[in-house]
This record gives sequence, structure tokens and C-alpha cells, in this order.
Amino acid sequence: MRLRETVIVLMTLLAGASGRAQTAMPAPPSVPASAAVGSASAASAQPLTAKAVRAAARAVDADPLLPGMEKTKILRFKKHDDEDKDEPKKDPEDARWWLNLVENLSTGMRVAIWLIGAALLVWVVLRLRDWLKGRDSGRAASAAPPTHVGTLDIRPESLPADIGAAARALWARQEPRAALSLLYRGALSRLVHVHGVPIRAASTEQECLDLATDRLAPPSHAFLRQLVAGWQTVAYAQRALDPAVFEQLCTDFDTCLSPGGQP
Repeated sequence: MRLRETVIVLMTLLAGASGRAQTAMPAPPSVPASAAVGSASAASAQPLTAKAVRAAARAVDADPLLPGMEKTKILRFKKHDDEDKDEPKKDPEDARWWLNLVENLSTGMRVAIWLIGAALLVWVVLRLRDWLKGRDSGRAASAAPPTHVGTLDIRPESLPADIGAAARALWARQEPRAALSLLYRGALSRLVHVHGVPIRAASTEQECLDLATDRLAPPSHAFLRQLVAGWQTVAYAQRALDPAVFEQLCTDFDTCLSPGGQP
């Protein structure tokens, strides 16, 4: 309610109360009855009408000293999140949603999911097995000894049982290159298949000597060095080899390149 209206209502109530008080109040003893009646008539002759009230209201409304609507601002403290810590928290809905989803799945769907998972597991196991098999095969292939070194066949089955005697027969037929080739082939075959020297198909004579250093005893390695030198003299330099040196190579072949590797 506006302040002016409140003032008007209060004035109206006060006027009414004042009129009723004057009407009910008895005349004083000293005043004659005719005077009391005249006073009451005068009071009732000027009643407080609605027109008078509206006029009074307009007068109050026009008064600049009486303000109209009054606006009041009230400051309040903002509620912080810390105040909500004591409030009961809601239960998490995510886990409950997944549980409801699993429970609502049909039996056929669950069986299908299990079958798909089992198929994926089998596929992974098979792929892992193939990978391991390929890895082992590659390792075995890399460890497999060569069948040839350059153009020389070093397979044990391609060589005679008595390599020294077979080399002497070729020397006697005036085939020194074939005789030294047989001795060198036999030496490479013994190094690879008996002593486990990691010779490869592209290994040179010097590489074969270096690889055999840790696998042969010093006397056997000295014999191998002499054999390589004789092979290079006949095959590459195309010079004649001393028959005594050739005979010594044939004699010491089996002894120096035996599994023990010692003469």
C-alpha cells in the first residue's frame, strides 16, 4: 500500500472516531440541555463525507513532502557451495544405467556378445602363434649353415670321405687347382659343420680366417692359414705350389681339422 493512501485511510478513521466520540459524549452538567442539543446538532450538521475524504486525499497526493512509492533494496549473502556439503548427495546413475542395460538385454544378445568375444580371443591366439612360428622359422633360417661359399660347394655329402687322399689323386693327375680347391672346400666344410664357425656364403678367405680364430687351437689355425695361402697361390696368382708343402697339407688335414681342432 502506498504511503499517501495509508495517510488518507488514517485520516478517515480518525475523523469517524472523532465524530462518534462527540456524539456519544454527554453534555457537561453546567451546560444547559438546550445548549447540549445545539452542540450535537452542530456536530451532526457537518458530517465527514466521501467527497471530503477524496478532496483530502488529493491534497495529500499533491503534497510534495509526502513521497509516493518507496523502493527498498535488501542485501543478502550469496549461498556458497560449501554450504551444500552437508546435504545428502544423489546416488550415481551411470553404474546403475549400465546394470539396467545388461539386465534388460535378451539372452540371445548376451550369447552373441560372448561368441564375438570368444572369436576375437581365438583370432588373437592364432595370430600370436603364427607370429611366434614365423619368428622361430626366421631364426632357424638365419642360423642355417650355407651350402656354398662363393662358388665352392661345402656340403659334407659333396666331399669324399678321405679328402687328403682324393687331393693327392688330383695332384698326381696334374690338376693342382682342383686338388687345392678340394682341400679348401673340405676345410670350409669342417669349419662350418664340425667347429661351428659362422661362415656365410659371401665370406672371403680372410674373413674365414678371422672367424675361425676363436674356434680353433693355434696350431690348427696356423694350418688353415697355410692352406688358404696355398689355395690363393694356385687359384689367384696361378703359380705352382711346392710339392712338399702340398703333401704336408694333405697329411695334416684330418689331424688339424678334426673335431678336437688340435694336431
